[in-house]
Amino acid sequence: MSIYESDPQDYNKKLAEALKKIPEFKAPEWVEFVKSGAGKERPIDDPDFWYNRSASILRQLYKRGVVGVSRLRNKYGNRQRRGAKPPEFKRASGKIIRTVLQQCDKAGFTEVVKETRGLRKKKPGRVLTKKGKDFMEAIK
Repeated sequence: MSIYESDPQDYNKKLAEALKKIPEFKAPEWVEFVKSGAGKERPIDDPDFWYNRSASILRQLYKRGVVGVSRLRNKYGNRQRRGAKPPEFKRASGKIIRTVLQQCDKAGFTEVVKETRGLRKKKPGRVLTKKGKDFMEAIK
């Protein structure tokens, strides 16, 4: 069964458990004190948040191809409650996403794609390497 056919929640849980065993993926000490975005009211409660978010980001990279921090900030953003005023969309924290992507680079799962002159199809961002795709496809 491929990644596209599997249930996303079950797959992300299995991928998060596999990421815990990789030494490059460690939650920084500041994670328990920060919010996951400007639209949130409270800090993160889940002790496995870092690994769940890392698994989700890797799955997005697998599905979409080239993805940058800005696009992922829009993906994980939410609506901020503003009292009597109507809610407004706020993007997610870029520091969390950027740090996860840097850990993926260290582990060899992703690489940075720079924009090259003359090629409009190449967008700057991150893309999965062969090692990253093999790691994700091995999880069933």
